[in-house]
Amino acid sequence: MEYRNLGRTGLKVSEVCLGAMHFGGPADEQTSVRILDEFVEAGGTFIDTADVYNAGESEAVLGRWLRARDRDSLVIATKVYGSMGDGPNDDGLSRKHILAGVDASLRRLGTDYIDLYYTHVWDTATPIEETLSTLDVLVSSGKVRYLGASNVTGWQLQKAVDVAKQAGINGYSALQPLYNLLDREAEWELLAICRNEGLGVMPWSPLRAGWLAGRFHRGMEAPPDGTRVAEAAKRGLYEAWDYYDNDRTWNVLDALHAIAADTGRSVAQVALRWLIQTEPVTAPIIGPRTLEHYTDNIGAAGWSLDAEQLARLTEVSEKPSVYPYNLLSGFDR
Repeated sequence: MEYRNLGRTGLKVSEVCLGAMHFGGPADEQTSVRILDEFVEAGGTFIDTADVYNAGESEAVLGRWLRARDRDSLVIATKVYGSMGDGPNDDGLSRKHILAGVDASLRRLGTDYIDLYYTHVWDTATPIEETLSTLDVLVSSGKVRYLGASNVTGWQLQKAVDVAKQAGINGYSALQPLYNLLDREAEWELLAICRNEGLGVMPWSPLRAGWLAGRFHRGMEAPPDGTRVAEAAKRGLYEAWDYYDNDRTWNVLDALHAIAADTGRSVAQVALRWLIQTEPVTAPIIGPRTLEHYTDNIGAAGWSLDAEQLARLTEVSEKPSVYPYNLLSGFDR
């Protein structure tokens, strides 16, 4: 396992981040603990959760596991925004909700500080100045070490960065976007901002709900039963079959299967490795539901794709851009 700085900060994290989204839900506590134990034994230090994952049980499972661990050797990330009740202030990024949310997360995690605290989505109802000034108080008080954003547009991220700079307060050091071989729109603005402003990048859904995990291949006419892709259309999720059943997807998967065969690695490991080696990514977030999924995913650490393999995957997964990016690309120097 290799370690990287989180953006321009001095914080070092493992090149793979363990996502706890399924802990206390699809992954029961016994399975979750086994995955956590094996992750640490493999050299992993970076663990990601959120207050709303399985109604707080993800944080609680992680907190119970942390009791027997060296807390300072780990980097724990969680998030705030989602609703944990029915009241009018039980979600969002207001000062009231953030202050209540961080204390609730600290209780569930059984710790007195959070290493990386994300705002889970942009709050259109709360001024960004209110959100950032509240987050700055959390850093100054020691409850939070670093700040991150997730699920924002380019203008929203840049505005947040600029507001923090102008106010002379702590701002975002990390971004958690959707980014993988099938979803590369983050490159149009978000990743450029992260490069320019020195933010670390932790992609979520690096295997796109299983599309890049090895079970899908050209010639299929429907997703395997029981997969997230099979259920996605019923739940209105974007990883649904009809959204990705196209030539570009099958070309990407053809390349992944071929490179996996050449390297002796799994398709999932190759897809994750492309992210790990793609600048400015810091660490993709794997989200295993089973020990088998974890064992496969963690195999992405500790080796490298060669330059030709990286270029092949980058080229085959290139996504046609839209205005103004397609126009402006002709003026690049």
